[in-house]
Amino acid sequence: MRTVTSRDGTAIAYSTSGTGPAVILVDGALCHRAFGPSGPLAEQLKTAFTVYTYDRRGRGESGNTPPYAVEREVEDLEALVEEAGGGVSVYGTSSGAGLALEAAARIPGIARLAVYEPPFIVDDSRPPVPADHAARIEAAVAAGRRGEAVKLFMRQVGAPAVMVAVMSVFPVWSKLKAVAHTLPYDLTIMAGGQRGHALPAEKFASIKAPALAAVGGESPQWMQNSVRAVAAALPDARLRVLPGQNHMVKPRPLAPVLTEFFREKS
Repeated sequence: MRTVTSRDGTAIAYSTSGTGPAVILVDGALCHRAFGPSGPLAEQLKTAFTVYTYDRRGRGESGNTPPYAVEREVEDLEALVEEAGGGVSVYGTSSGAGLALEAAARIPGIARLAVYEPPFIVDDSRPPVPADHAARIEAAVAAGRRGEAVKLFMRQVGAPAVMVAVMSVFPVWSKLKAVAHTLPYDLTIMAGGQRGHALPAEKFASIKAPALAAVGGESPQWMQNSVRAVAAALPDARLRVLPGQNHMVKPRPLAPVLTEFFREKS
């Protein structure tokens, strides 16, 4: 484990594996280097790339300097881009894709961008996120009810009610609660993009890096619509549908798609 120092002094923990051009993986909600999809995906990519996995602020071994702002997370990623030497490829999943999009609009060192299912709600194909959702989760965290915060989040993202009801008896529960305080961060990143409105035409206009917007073929229609809207909004993007996949995309079918895209010459 190594660290870089973000602009506000926060230490951001990261690891690298493999050799080749740099690729940085950006996790979604509740995940970090020791828990989530980045580790298995890095294993698939390391034969072709130097893969950077990192703990977003407040998670794992990274620091957590208040107050939170999306700009601070962009600066964390910028510090990693600089550590990697610039000209890097970035892949983000779920709300981590939302963060990667924010970063690509502000960090010139991001040369190629891939996102998987950023959870924008761009029409009426599913109900919007309630206006008080973030406040309810923040209140639960502030009161020390981390389990309640996780359950509120899981219900909103569409986890089956039975799974939400029984998840507290599984070993993964303690890992989820350990980073529950960062759920408001992800909700802040996605704020304004989950109200059922079309993406503003100018939202991603400044992203010049070639981009790949990917979605699982088995993902719900609202997510299909979100990814198609992102692909249409980016100045230089293509859409890729991964047959048989959903929001919990498997690393084996995903890795070749990313490898092909990241290896292309601009």
